[in-house]
Amino acid sequence: MKLYTPIKIILADDHELFRDGFGVMLKKQSDIEMIGEAKDGEELIKITRLLKPDVIVTDILMPSMNGIDATKKILEEFPHIGVIALSMFNEDNLIVEMMEAGAQGYLLKNAHKDEIINAIKTVYKGDNFYCKDTTVKLAKLLAYSNFMPIRQKNKPIFSEKEIAIIRLICKEYSSQEIAEQLNHSIRTIDSYRKNILKKMNVKNATGIVIYAIKHKIYNPYEIDINPA
Repeated sequence: MKLYTPIKIILADDHELFRDGFGVMLKKQSDIEMIGEAKDGEELIKITRLLKPDVIVTDILMPSMNGIDATKKILEEFPHIGVIALSMFNEDNLIVEMMEAGAQGYLLKNAHKDEIINAIKTVYKGDNFYCKDTTVKLAKLLAYSNFMPIRQKNKPIFSEKEIAIIRLICKEYSSQEIAEQLNHSIRTIDSYRKNILKKMNVKNATGIVIYAIKHKIYNPYEIDINPA
């Protein structure tokens, strides 16, 4: 007997084989249920009105109507539905457009199933999800775009040490490199990193970069002679 209601999702993609594979993958998840599928944006809007999912996972480029336009129309009617964009490599500008349209997360089409499941659960909870393979270029594009991440109720306060670590993370320093730079152990830096993620309410380094630029903690175009 189930004591919970699974997360209801709809998948939109113009490739039937991809939809079939996605559905097979989710059948093994007791807490996520794929309740419908669509081959383009117009069909996605119709099936969303009919089935009212919790989360939509949609390709960006589709015939008839693309994922960007469909997302805008759907969120006008159902602002509570979480939308995750599916993208191929080298589609940075399209991902930015999707996020500006209201999507709360994005995934590459070759994402591992664990990341897909994590994305669905994260967006279902109302948080943003950034693909782990996000390039620095895309992170900066999102940070300077009109995309606005989920706002926090209370703005966190960061210590000088945390700010130094945030800036080094934004510069793509590894935990080991940060540890050497600040003369700390890797374990200490990892502890700081976890606390920073928690304060920002983000899941990975991409979230840190976007948050830091949006909140003017880090400026990628500023020359910093002594970053630490």
